Amino acid sequence: MAMSEPPERSPARVGYLIARADRGVRRGVATRIAPHDLSLPQYTALSLLRERGGLSNAQLARRIFVTPQSMAAVIVSLEERGLIERTPAAGRVLRTELTSAGRRVLDACDTLVDAYEQELLAELSPRQRTALREALAKIARAAETRD
Repeated sequence: MAMSEPPERSPARVGYLIARADRGVRRGVATRIAPHDLSLPQYTALSLLRERGGLSNAQLARRIFVTPQSMAAVIVSLEERGLIERTPAAGRVLRTELTSAGRRVLDACDTLVDAYEQELLAELSPRQRTALREALAKIARAAETRD
């Protein structure tokens, strides 16, 4: 009786690899920003506000993929630390801006996160890095439009 060959293993699913990378990168970034007493959502909020100040709580929550309730807690903690300030806008909406202290903390964290990303990408050529960024951006756009 001949033994049959085991089925050929297929490569890991792209979704699995992206999720695995996401978990690892989140853990690595969280470790690097921890000395500045920031959580990942706090760091992400500060980063978004640097690029586009004046966002509301709801806008930040959508961009960070957290609930408005979770975002409210993030905003309160950042405001208490003097890293952001909120000012009234139309109706009940409060616009959120970085303070100079927020910029300083964000700059310090960015230095650490940039070094971490360089470690992660060390084995990729500049061309591969560009291709990776482009491919991930395309996948992210496709995932956002195809639920």
